[in-house]
Amino acid sequence: MHQITVIGAGFAALTAARRLRQHDRQARITLVAPAPELVYLPSLIWIPSRMRSGENLRIDLRRFLQRHDIDFRRARVMGLGEGGREVRLDDGEVLHNDGLIIAAGGRFIKKLPGIEHAITICEGIEAAERIRDRVEAMEGGTIAMGFGGNPKEPAAMRGGPMFEVLFGLDTLLRRQGRRDRFKLIFFAAAPRPGKRLGEKAVDGLMKEMQRRGIETHLGHKPQAFTDKSVRTEGGEFAADLIIFMPGLTGPAFAADSGLPLSDGGFFRADSHCKVPDSERVYVAGDSGSFSGPEWMPKQAHMADLQAEAAADNLIAELQGKPATATFKTELICIIDSLDKGILVYRNPRRSLVIPGGVFMHWAKRFFEWWYLRRYR
Repeated sequence: MHQITVIGAGFAALTAARRLRQHDRQARITLVAPAPELVYLPSLIWIPSRMRSGENLRIDLRRFLQRHDIDFRRARVMGLGEGGREVRLDDGEVLHNDGLIIAAGGRFIKKLPGIEHAITICEGIEAAERIRDRVEAMEGGTIAMGFGGNPKEPAAMRGGPMFEVLFGLDTLLRRQGRRDRFKLIFFAAAPRPGKRLGEKAVDGLMKEMQRRGIETHLGHKPQAFTDKSVRTEGGEFAADLIIFMPGLTGPAFAADSGLPLSDGGFFRADSHCKVPDSERVYVAGDSGSFSGPEWMPKQAHMADLQAEAAADNLIAELQGKPATATFKTELICIIDSLDKGILVYRNPRRSLVIPGGVFMHWAKRFFEWWYLRRYR
């Protein structure tokens, strides 16, 4: 009986665990994470408007784990040993495995001076609720929103949700009849933020900001935050609330893994999601650095595709077969504005932007239900 460890409880980890069980009914699969729950990150954007609550998006995984006969180990991973065969936990225990999939997600780089004054919505439910409560308490003022990157790994960023928060707050304040009391400012180091979505998408985003009366401060690298301002290389501007998405790096235990890492701090991965120079060690999702086009997204859909390939290849390797599965590079997202949505699709051959109005908004809500039904 093979002993397989999966690190994480997010999109990539759960997809990998399901796929492993489909391939091998006898393997002992152990999921390691701080809690047996999935937080559905794509819908955090709806918490500030109270369209969703934290309890809507926090999914208890215990029934899912039981259905698929997956063991759960509540712990934080502190490091790896023996080329991945050992997983060291924060309680001192060491888990041994015959195969390992690392799907622990990434970390936000919190190095900018004053970063504690900014809220990063994708850090979780509590962060989204803080934004909700701060906006509800404001009588007016300036809300600054932006995102950054990892200078050592430009693809390690998550900008899409910030456009959704930006447009969603504009829609919310208009519904409440309060928009005229607020100034919304979008800032980013790139002169044309969102280029990974494609040039057509960037053009559409810029036009939408202009149509909504959202000011921009673009092409200037953020330098610091205070409780009342944002400072960039292009100057400083006042802000009563700062919502900022920093660039990503790998999980904290990567430095103590003994495995090859990218310059940006992620586990290196080949086209089969295998960590180079390892045996039966794979990575999927935000923990990994994958070769491919510069626009390859850090998003749930991409994580699922990588997780399927990682699981397929690990099982093949355990069975003494060639690990040949690869993943397609594909970006699919609906940029939601609380009442409408725009579909953005990109692959190596084409890039599409499809305004769908209210239909796309409801499509995003339907997909949330469809995706989560397997875990509820």
